[in-house]
Amino acid sequence: MKKQQQLYKGSLNTIIMKLLEQHTKMYGYEITQKVKEITQGELNITEGALYPALHKMEADGFLDVEMDRVDGRIRKYYKLTESGVKETVTRMEELQNFVRNMQNIVNPDLKLDY
Repeated sequence: MKKQQQLYKGSLNTIIMKLLEQHTKMYGYEITQKVKEITQGELNITEGALYPALHKMEADGFLDVEMDRVDGRIRKYYKLTESGVKETVTRMEELQNFVRNMQNIVNPDLKLDY
């Protein structure tokens, strides 16, 4: 399982950006839970990995942060900027190419078309 987590690690920003593209805005814990749900518990994103990634993407201009008061507490919601939307498209194209190439290497008899 540890080695599998390493495979996902390089894709963390792409995972976050894709979720934000689909859900408009999300807060940190919500992102971790959605990833866990989608992967049926196979991938658990820790706070120690998530928040540095979110802060870096914000510093790079890919994310905006909105603050809302929820149950008397301030909650930070993250959403893609226009630049973040464009970066998400680029990253998804790169990821699809990577998956297709890996599939062609691992199972050359099965050709993926997308």
